[in-house]
Amino acid sequence: MWWMRNPILVALDVPTMDQALALVHELAPVVGGFKIGSELFTAAGPEIVRMVRATGSTVFLDLKFHDIPNTVARAVAAAVRLDVQMLTVHASGGFSMMQAAEDSAQRTASLTGRNAPLVLGVTVLTSLDGPALAEVGCDDHVGRQVERLATLAVRAGLRGLVCSPLEVAGLRQILPSRIKLVTPGIRPEGQDPSDQRRTLTPQEALAAGADWMVIGRPITGASNPRKMAEAIWAALQT
Repeated sequence: MWWMRNPILVALDVPTMDQALALVHELAPVVGGFKIGSELFTAAGPEIVRMVRATGSTVFLDLKFHDIPNTVARAVAAAVRLDVQMLTVHASGGFSMMQAAEDSAQRTASLTGRNAPLVLGVTVLTSLDGPALAEVGCDDHVGRQVERLATLAVRAGLRGLVCSPLEVAGLRQILPSRIKLVTPGIRPEGQDPSDQRRTLTPQEALAAGADWMVIGRPITGASNPRKMAEAIWAALQT
């Protein structure tokens, strides 16, 4: 099975393929995998996934699919054929959409002889807080909204979730232990949270029960990205 021991997923939030691949070659030996999001995928297309996979690295395709069930199922099938190990859908897309995503992942993996990627339901973006949720007509209590979407995702058959590190401990109390939790919004001690509003340090997130943590700018924006990644990994093992 592909599950990795190193829980660090580096966010390749850069605008070009060359920049992304330079980071991959530098960091692959010391991290668990790489997240490819909307900016890089829009700029470089599916080829960037193929090239990162060619290095043997795990790929987390973070495009947050959110559409009618049939469209999302087809998008997930395309991602499976790209051989990604994790991908995201918005849990707010509803039960039928998430169920279609998981079914498509399992069916396409079986047809192609691959392991099914982990379809992760995105609960509430880490850039949102209570007032921001209220503005779009949702429950303005972040924790309640996260729990509502998380339990819906599990009922739909998803095997993992994306959530703020601040919600990990609470979700561990109400969800089956088999559910994998991936947390963005990770900031090493003393670093600026920037546009993230609900953050923890890597050590705090792991202690709370996160399986993996997505870390972008603290590593990729460092003067020595590899040294920073090694320092975070070393601190997680103490």
